[in-house]
Amino acid sequence: MPSSASVLVTGGCGFMGSHFVRHLYHTYPHYRIINLDLLTYAGNPDNLRDVEIQEAALPPDKRRYVFVHGDICDETLLDKVFIKYPIAILAHFAAETHVDRSLSSVSDFIRTNVEGTRTLLEAARRYAVPHTVHISTDEVYGNMPEGFSYEDTLLNPSNPYSTSKAAGDMLARTYQKVYDLPVSVVRSGNNYGSHQYPEKLIPLTITNLLEGRPIPVHGTGEHVRSWVSVEDFSRAVDVIAHSSHAPDVYNIEGEYRTNLEIIALVARHLGKNHEHHLVFVNDRPNADLRYAPFGEKLRQKLGWKRRHSVDTAIGDVVDWYLANNEWWKALKAKKEYKEQYEKQSKAQWY
Repeated sequence: MPSSASVLVTGGCGFMGSHFVRHLYHTYPHYRIINLDLLTYAGNPDNLRDVEIQEAALPPDKRRYVFVHGDICDETLLDKVFIKYPIAILAHFAAETHVDRSLSSVSDFIRTNVEGTRTLLEAARRYAVPHTVHISTDEVYGNMPEGFSYEDTLLNPSNPYSTSKAAGDMLARTYQKVYDLPVSVVRSGNNYGSHQYPEKLIPLTITNLLEGRPIPVHGTGEHVRSWVSVEDFSRAVDVIAHSSHAPDVYNIEGEYRTNLEIIALVARHLGKNHEHHLVFVNDRPNADLRYAPFGEKLRQKLGWKRRHSVDTAIGDVVDWYLANNEWWKALKAKKEYKEQYEKQSKAQWY
């Protein structure tokens, strides 16, 4: 890829997208990075404040980070972006991602995760983008009581969120097969790291323990998830995006922990007793008890390996939230967060 190429990242102000933008910015000093984000509740420009500060110190002709406020479903806007910035890599992060919210807002998830993905794929086809990377989730495989999910395992989503992501996956694969569009699909386990919206398990646990508030636990808390640091995840997407191999589907495998184990791990790094903070609530309808993506293809074919262990790296995450009280307190003070947290803590799914 030319050193002066442009990379379009959708949803680059979200948790995972912002980390990928930062990774690109520091790894490829000649890339222009276009960040297209609608700034819904989980999209926060402050997630990239450090990049913006660095950019502001440069002469205008040396700046290489561009923020575009807009909707991935807006075909007219996409035309303008793709014409102005010939895109070499499209990394599609933009998505509605919270399972709890999907149970009561199905249409929002279909619009963004299905129609938005179709609109982007169509733009990538029209403008002959050399490589598109569609960011998906291991949840598309559904519950795995035993064994592992492989890239060719039948998709069996269990809720509106994972169903919408599975539909996006199938669209991506269809565009590759029918239109010969180079598209790779990335299915990752749960990411952890800084700048994660506090509705998710790890930041919710950290901030609620700091505030002395209860920690709502779905069902028994014995659900098993695959946990991968967002830094390792960003490196994986980078390797996939720049691979000379034909586009493919890749699982990103993390370390397996139950929700209760993660909560206990956070509490240990905070030096707090968490057990009297636990409040067990009814599980989500049709909840998946175990996800298990097998990531050998990524390791063997592209040479990616995890550098971080959740047992130690989570300490850095805890330290970040301790040092950035203003960031997460501002989010938790918003009406939208409070209303959703009230539903979540009382298991009001619909």
